Amino acid sequence: MIRSWQALSALWITSVTIIIGLAILGTSLGSTYIPLGEVIHSLQTALGLDGGTGVSGAIDRIIVDIRLPRVLLAVCVGAGLATVGTLLQTTTRNDLADPFLFGLSSGAAAGAVAVISFVGDRLGVWTLPIATFVGAMLSAASVLSLVMTREEQGPERLIIAGLAVSFLFGALTSFLVFAGDQRAAYSVLFWSVGGLGLASWGNIFIAALGAVLAICAGLFLHWRLDALLAGEETAYSLGVDVTQLRRNVFILAALATASFVALSGVIGFVGLMVPHLSRALVGVNHRPLVVTGALLGAIMLLAGDLLARTLLAPQELPVGIVTAAAGGAFIIALVLRRSP
Repeated sequence: MIRSWQALSALWITSVTIIIGLAILGTSLGSTYIPLGEVIHSLQTALGLDGGTGVSGAIDRIIVDIRLPRVLLAVCVGAGLATVGTLLQTTTRNDLADPFLFGLSSGAAAGAVAVISFVGDRLGVWTLPIATFVGAMLSAASVLSLVMTREEQGPERLIIAGLAVSFLFGALTSFLVFAGDQRAAYSVLFWSVGGLGLASWGNIFIAALGAVLAICAGLFLHWRLDALLAGEETAYSLGVDVTQLRRNVFILAALATASFVALSGVIGFVGLMVPHLSRALVGVNHRPLVVTGALLGAIMLLAGDLLARTLLAPQELPVGIVTAAAGGAFIIALVLRRSP
């Protein structure tokens, strides 16, 4: 476990270097291979650093308008989901907590399926983001309403309410798929297992805002989260309103998750796996944990998207299939490691 700030800084620098390397590979590999030299040259052209020569317009479009936004979306979504998972696992004291456990992604999925099957793109490129955001907020409001009906608002009740809402919105999503336009079924399937194909310069700021919100919340609340690790009574004695902390974290997690799912669909297990890996590296102190988790989350989703685009090239797999496979293997390894 890393304890010194020197080693921690080295870890972060190494992680950033890996992210940059994966990002460059992400703009080079895909259904159309582009040599790294042309990738770098095209990026220099876009930034006006090459003296005005540049490459062909088609290559510029592929790199700058399609692949680069996709890479940046992977960074934002991966970092954000990992941070949300860290916050939820601490506040609920549940090692398996992530955005999907609380119905946040299920609500967003229901909103997306509703517009894909019945509405279409009547609001243009904003149709799907708005629908998923509304769905996630409805699911979050439903969970909080269930929790606040009783005086006891502990983590167990939050988890049970989240599971109930998740199953309900999951059933609603399945109903909408069968009741809607069957010609949209493929779009629904591809979106429901997660993908980064909607990335563009016009919408990537949505996911960026969600990632910034989650990371800033984790850093701002780090001492309260650290106090909660010592137990609720200890946290209360240190002046932490645990109930209010859980409610605030859940609302922040809902807002952030909605911004991710609006663009990437339902990408599972990143928010579950990365917090465990981060704690193994840097411990449970939330200031380094949040930063490390964000970096590892970005690395994981960048690597997953590279695999998704190259395993069956030129056909593209939804990245959620890759993360689900990795997540299943991770949980099996976690169970076996903890077995007596």
